[in-house]
Amino acid sequence: MASLTGKVIPLDINNEMKNSYLDYAMSVIVGRALPDVRDGLKPVHRRILYSLHELGLTPDKSYRKSAGIVGKVMQDFHPHGDSAIYDAMVRLAQDFASRYPLIQGHGNFGSIDGDPPAAMRYTEARMAKITLEMLADIDKETVDFAPNYDNRTEEPTILPSKIPNLLVNGSSGIAVGMATNIPPHNMGEVIDGVLMMIKDPNVTPDDLMKVIKGPDFPTGATIMGKDGIRQAYRTGRGSVKMRAQTTIETKANGRPVIIVNEIPYQVNKAKLIEKIAELVKDKKIEGISDLRDESDRRGMRIVIELKKDSNPNVILNLLYKHTQMQESFGIIMLALVNNEPKVLNLAQVIFHYLEHQKDVITRRTRYELKKAEARAHIVEGLRIALANLDEVIKTIRESKNTEEARRGLVDKFNLTEIQAEAIVEMRLRSLTALEVEKLEKEYKELLEKIDYLRSILADEQKVLNIIRDELLVVKEKFADARRTLISNVAAGDFDIEDLIDEEDMVVTITNQGYIKRISMDTYRSQKRGGKGITAMGTKEEDFVRDLFIASTHHFLLFFTNKGKVYRLKVYEVPEASRTAKGTPIINLLSFDSDEYVTTVIPIKEFEETAYLFMATKHGIVKKTALTEYNSSRRDGLIAINLDEKDKLVAVELTHGKEEIIMCTQEGIAIRFSEEDVRPMGRVTRGVKGITLSQNDHVVKMDVIKEGASLLTVTANGYGKRTPMDEYRIQARGGKGIINIKTTKRNGAVTGVLVVSEEDEVMMISAEGIIIRINVKDVSSMGRNTQGVTLMRTGENDHIVAIAKVITEENEEKKILDI
Repeated sequence: MASLTGKVIPLDINNEMKNSYLDYAMSVIVGRALPDVRDGLKPVHRRILYSLHELGLTPDKSYRKSAGIVGKVMQDFHPHGDSAIYDAMVRLAQDFASRYPLIQGHGNFGSIDGDPPAAMRYTEARMAKITLEMLADIDKETVDFAPNYDNRTEEPTILPSKIPNLLVNGSSGIAVGMATNIPPHNMGEVIDGVLMMIKDPNVTPDDLMKVIKGPDFPTGATIMGKDGIRQAYRTGRGSVKMRAQTTIETKANGRPVIIVNEIPYQVNKAKLIEKIAELVKDKKIEGISDLRDESDRRGMRIVIELKKDSNPNVILNLLYKHTQMQESFGIIMLALVNNEPKVLNLAQVIFHYLEHQKDVITRRTRYELKKAEARAHIVEGLRIALANLDEVIKTIRESKNTEEARRGLVDKFNLTEIQAEAIVEMRLRSLTALEVEKLEKEYKELLEKIDYLRSILADEQKVLNIIRDELLVVKEKFADARRTLISNVAAGDFDIEDLIDEEDMVVTITNQGYIKRISMDTYRSQKRGGKGITAMGTKEEDFVRDLFIASTHHFLLFFTNKGKVYRLKVYEVPEASRTAKGTPIINLLSFDSDEYVTTVIPIKEFEETAYLFMATKHGIVKKTALTEYNSSRRDGLIAINLDEKDKLVAVELTHGKEEIIMCTQEGIAIRFSEEDVRPMGRVTRGVKGITLSQNDHVVKMDVIKEGASLLTVTANGYGKRTPMDEYRIQARGGKGIINIKTTKRNGAVTGVLVVSEEDEVMMISAEGIIIRINVKDVSSMGRNTQGVTLMRTGENDHIVAIAKVITEENEEKKILDI
């Protein structure tokens, strides 16, 4: 047996495993899994784009089979599996995966439903227009090249990348012991961030966040809150919550519908729909009657139809909680810096990109300077030849061969070999006067170019100015609008109230029970006698009969004709357009078939010192502590026990010592102290508030305020203000005194409000016309008058409701702040 002496090397297995694993880990980190901070590409992506460059597959050329491109990449640069290369190439072409796709795909490149792309033999590809910016000037010695895996050719170690691709398209990858997950951003915002650093190299991540608002995902959706963005931009690590973009609509049959137009980044739409269906089947989410995908080439549209008694906001909240309609994106801004993996904050990412661009511009300038100087050197020789043309021709003619002619020119005119070669190769047409003039012009331009290029190399600020100008051109070409919205409110613990900005809303209710809320900004103040604007589109047989103002975050207590009370938050009332008819209240509250809302009280909280003072059509009044109504039972609570055929017509929020005024349809009013009515329990009848004539009934009850007057409005649009001191205090239960003289001309009383001069009032008619007027514009008159025209009504129209506008300047009068 042959001796093995000298051929056996003893090794410590622990050290060998450690060293081998470290070599493997670094190979994966540097050579496969992590992007370079300068061009934002992993090696496989860089090799794909460079292969497209070598194949000449620019956007103006025909598509080429993907199999051929993959073969080129695998043969020359990336000796790994063809499926890995094709998968990487596909991702670069998917508009739902890449914010700015670097490849134009032709054929089936997969879908957001998770459908796989067609085999590479069927699909075709070429560069996208933006990819030209990634590869611009790569042939001008702007980047280093290294031998490929088998030393047959060379490949770029980095791309020039005129666009800040790491932030613009993001990157994700898992290496050994580390991972990167950089979200895509908006091109215009990122370029503005780079320009900010060019202007001030000391900018901080907080400064940059003024222009770079946050990630901008290709699938849109909404980022909930800014804390995760701030943390990621400051430290390189953070997490953002993404939510699907949804709208709530109402079908013709009155059923609410949730429309999903955008979903979180990297969420599979088909699996999302499947998950929703599974939750409905398992009864984890109730109230969904139908689910379908109506997406097409125009955009995404997932339709979730709800049952009539379902609250769309509650169901939406459950969908966020149990499905990928809400998803987290963990940001890890890890990239290679000088082939070392580093976690970078936003300013560091932009700094390294800017340093790369400085290097690219400097190297390009050196390359162009070298070429300009070489050409100038040749032109100088040609100028010498033209200045000594006869002697040059004689020297060449007397030479036996080209080599002798070159040597002769070098010796006689002190030329270099390069200049002599150019003179020998010079064509006869160059001797024309026009050509000589062109040569002189070229020489002058070359000298100017050389001076300019040298000045760039001598001044870094000029380099930065070039970068700025080129980035502005890129921004002009490719920047687009932000797709992902950023909400100021964090997702938190799925409390829908946290997602809704607090703002005053106008809530309207029709006679047939349709309700909606509209932003106060929709309405504009109008002078008395104006025609108004359309507030609600109603069916021909329907009309608007109630209007009030409340904040989105506060409670609504719905009192019905049957003396019951139901509770909702304002945001639970679906928002609709100014001309929409709204949503049936039965979708929000569990009413009986013959029950309808008569009064709605908006409140901030259930205070122990507050009371609800109620009045019925037949003149009965009752006072009950507000805390007795603090219940969220869907089927409602008893608010007052009613006599047969009596109805609850008005409810006011009081503090126990107010003065009350009750007004009737025939223009009678009574003023009495709230203390005349003792507090009673919820399930009680109450006591007599006014003694009515045979055909009269109570229209309105209100609370008197110091210095206020009584605004009375009649059906035909007439109205007046009457000083409150004209209404003497009487004992509860009396017959009252005249409030307004009612005639055929002005009509019966339809609305009464206790107002002050700084108040504004909204009036609404049965046909949905609304007008906003200042109380001070309404004439002040005595009790026994008919009033003046406040709103011109159509022939078949009449006033049905009035409501006070609560302004910020008059906060003590806010109906929400008890």
